[in-house]
Amino acid sequence: MFSQRYFVSSFVRLSRHYASAAGQNLPVMVDGIRTPFVQSSTLYKSLLSYELQKYAFLGLLRRLKIMPSTVQYVVSGTVIQEARTTNVSREAALHAGIPNTVPAHTVTMACISSNQAITSCTSVSKTITVTSCFGSVDLLFSLLFFLSGLESVRSGVCEVALAGGVESMSDVPIRLGRQLRCGMLDLSRAKSMSKRLKILSGLLNPANWNIEFPSVSEFSSSETMGHSGDRLASSFKVSRREQDEYALRSHTLAKKAFDEGKMVDIIPIVLPNTEKLIDHDNGIRVSTLEKLSSLKPVFRKHVGTITAGNSSFLSDGASACLITSEAKAKLLGLKPKVYLRDYVYVAQDPKDQLLLGPAYAVPKLLGKVKLKISDIDVFEMHEAFAGQILANLKALDSDLFAEKFLGKSSKVGAIPLEKLNTWGGSLSIGHPFGATGIRLVTHAANRLIDTGGKYALVSACASGGLGHAMLLERYP
Repeated sequence: MFSQRYFVSSFVRLSRHYASAAGQNLPVMVDGIRTPFVQSSTLYKSLLSYELQKYAFLGLLRRLKIMPSTVQYVVSGTVIQEARTTNVSREAALHAGIPNTVPAHTVTMACISSNQAITSCTSVSKTITVTSCFGSVDLLFSLLFFLSGLESVRSGVCEVALAGGVESMSDVPIRLGRQLRCGMLDLSRAKSMSKRLKILSGLLNPANWNIEFPSVSEFSSSETMGHSGDRLASSFKVSRREQDEYALRSHTLAKKAFDEGKMVDIIPIVLPNTEKLIDHDNGIRVSTLEKLSSLKPVFRKHVGTITAGNSSFLSDGASACLITSEAKAKLLGLKPKVYLRDYVYVAQDPKDQLLLGPAYAVPKLLGKVKLKISDIDVFEMHEAFAGQILANLKALDSDLFAEKFLGKSSKVGAIPLEKLNTWGGSLSIGHPFGATGIRLVTHAANRLIDTGGKYALVSACASGGLGHAMLLERYP
């Protein structure tokens, strides 16, 4: 007969794999890094996405001085997938030396894909602590049975998870037209020569030789994000000058941060078969208001205010961060940078409110955690367009917006510019779609440490009318 002590001991060991809200054993981010973000079709044009993600994984593991075998789960975010490596997370993990017994999956949520990778990891990196012993073996049996069921529901529960994000805009999938694709498939299945000849005659028709490039329009509205951003800026009365001033601010602050050695998240990489070291972002351009004001609108030619100078540019790059339970970080001898306190995802009208995600997500998160704008020391918000981020700032400071769209009696208030994106943002650093989320979280964590603040709030909009916000707390 097994002793009660044996069952208690077994329960204690098993319980280490699960989370307890009462225990407040929050997931932590130990550290985050990224490759330099570069303009597409430049330095990384010969690399596939999995290779970029591999560089980020390896860079993080080497910085933290942990073995690849320490990782128990891998999640990466990406947007434009390469057909040969649809689960880019798995391929990158394997090529980074992470054991083939470690599961990996890929998520996609437009510009917040790596935010989704992080929050996916938080659900598999929690533990609980046992705070009492059990006097009843029957009760213990019931608890063990419950936990076994929980284990089967939450398959892949772990304490060390690797989150990543990657995008390569240098090698986007360009397809043959649908008629040509279908015809070629029919040809491969044709049984008789007469059938093959009939299909071939259709394939040889030049009318069917069209090429399909990746769409830059929203599928649901057929409107480009830039056009939508232009309308958004107009509806919130964001002037062209305000947008150009904000863009200049972003580039100026990014250069200043780099010059002062604050971009510690960058891991230099050497391209394969070359001696070329890449150690900085190549899209930072400190211009002047005069030069920016001379650029022509891109999307609404005669009335628009969005230009190449106040928009983020197509970029290549990858990012990664390590998510663990606090207890596991201590066991590994690692000091986390931040607690991942809480987060929300939102969705709204993808036509008229496509880029207003932060205006919805920030109030929702602040209400959830019972904090005010004034409680936050650091803000990191995604800059798709200068007009987009300025429109969101105005929405957050608008009683009318709060009443009409959020159902609240008053606004959450203005975000102080001196707390917002003080090391630059996507406008200047670059925006590899799948990698930006981790860059935002890493910069927020590093800025908290740099300034000695307590709370940071990260937020971003995304294609499809999606949005996200996350609260970080500096680790003591």
